[in-house]
Amino acid sequence: MSGPDPSQGTILAPRPWLPLAVVALGIACLLLNVWAALVVSLLGLFLLLQSQLLRLQFSDEALLVWSGNQVLRRFPYSEWLGWTLFWGPVPVLFYFREQRSIHLLPVLFDATALREQLNSHVSVQP
Repeated sequence: MSGPDPSQGTILAPRPWLPLAVVALGIACLLLNVWAALVVSLLGLFLLLQSQLLRLQFSDEALLVWSGNQVLRRFPYSEWLGWTLFWGPVPVLFYFREQRSIHLLPVLFDATALREQLNSHVSVQP
């Protein structure tokens, strides 16, 4: 395979706002503690890198997590028990539960498109 194929499902666009906000928070932490500023800023830079490397694709039967040309994880909708986007107007965390595991992800992609795709593909409503 050569990466996510748009004809096989919707691919969410990356959104760098959350990682950039974390970096800005890290810079603001300079007023309090240099080490805290460094840790928070590095976390923001890591999230920024992830927002550019990872892609979410909603196929007909599963949510696929892509890194480049490789599917990292496959989450079949049939195993989902529920999902939630935290902090309403500015969603920053995406939680979903499968039959055997719980997942909590930062929202590094278009939150509006994420909500639309979840509503159309997952029968379990939040």
